[in-house]
Amino acid sequence: MNLLVTGGCGFIGSNFIRQRLLEAGSPLRRLVNLDALTYAGNPANLADLAGDPRYTFAHGDIGDAALVARLLAEHAIDAVVNFAAESHVDRSIDSPEPFVQTNVVGTLRLLNAARQHWTRLPEPRRAAFRFLHVSTDEVYGTLTPTDPAFTEETPFAPNSPYAASKAASDHLVRSYQHTFQLPTLTTNCSNNYGPYHFPEKLIPLMILNALEGKPLPVYGDGQQIRDWLYVEDHAAAIWLVLQRGRTGETYNIGGLNEKPNLEIVRTICALLDRKAPRADGRSYAEQITYVADRPGHDRRYAINCAKLQRELGWAPRESFATGIEKTVDWYLTHRSWAADITANRYARERLGAKS
Repeated sequence: MNLLVTGGCGFIGSNFIRQRLLEAGSPLRRLVNLDALTYAGNPANLADLAGDPRYTFAHGDIGDAALVARLLAEHAIDAVVNFAAESHVDRSIDSPEPFVQTNVVGTLRLLNAARQHWTRLPEPRRAAFRFLHVSTDEVYGTLTPTDPAFTEETPFAPNSPYAASKAASDHLVRSYQHTFQLPTLTTNCSNNYGPYHFPEKLIPLMILNALEGKPLPVYGDGQQIRDWLYVEDHAAAIWLVLQRGRTGETYNIGGLNEKPNLEIVRTICALLDRKAPRADGRSYAEQITYVADRPGHDRRYAINCAKLQRELGWAPRESFATGIEKTVDWYLTHRSWAADITANRYARERLGAKS
């Protein structure tokens, strides 16, 4: 398989690429990573894989139709996995337009290029071609504490500009399958966490702020509930769907770990108290600070991933307890990775927490 991954220098994309290139017996002949290297795209995430002869990096935007067409043809691409997206809710509230440009217009142009490439492929490569679009549970809106978890049939009800832009992109992918028979797949995931997570997101922000003696900002009462999915489990699920999923279908991917944000923060503090105690011997939990809630903040997300489990036999390997400990350990041993982002590329911007 020759694979085009878009947004591969971001958090989830880079973990997916690492998993694909490092797994034993990988069927990949070539993996092309197209990334615009906007604020969250970090080439350092994949620096140690740059020498792999199967790996090619291309700097560019999914909205550049000519570039995408050239990459698809030049590398004889058999499948596209689209991670490229603006994904930070707070940023979408401050400035929605970039989210529409990347998540909607960019996805549309990527679909057009993929369709044109696909129609020119000879059989059986044409029949085997796949376009997998990576999306989010936020397209479904919010849940009350007693509502059943989101399924693939849950109506879309996005509540932020980010979620609305992702919902629009999901609809475009569906339309290209139904109108043009482009063999598409869509995955909608719950909140990811793990290595290489950009420092503005909730879990890495709390780890890094704690270690730096800064406040740990918690929105509102901290009782917003999210379903937490370890990023390597997510990457494995995407690969499984790409290989064995039914075209035209959507698959929800969840971690089966519903936790309130405040519990997440307290768990991180307890792990750091044990692994990297404060010089004064006091708990990192003393740094927790409650801040005004985010506008339109969804109260609860929960993913029902029974379809993925039933049809493809997937299950997450990591519990939240094992995954969060691995995550804290990674950040403790990769302080320079985060420091480089904060110092060189993010110094003048306010760090906010995605939850």
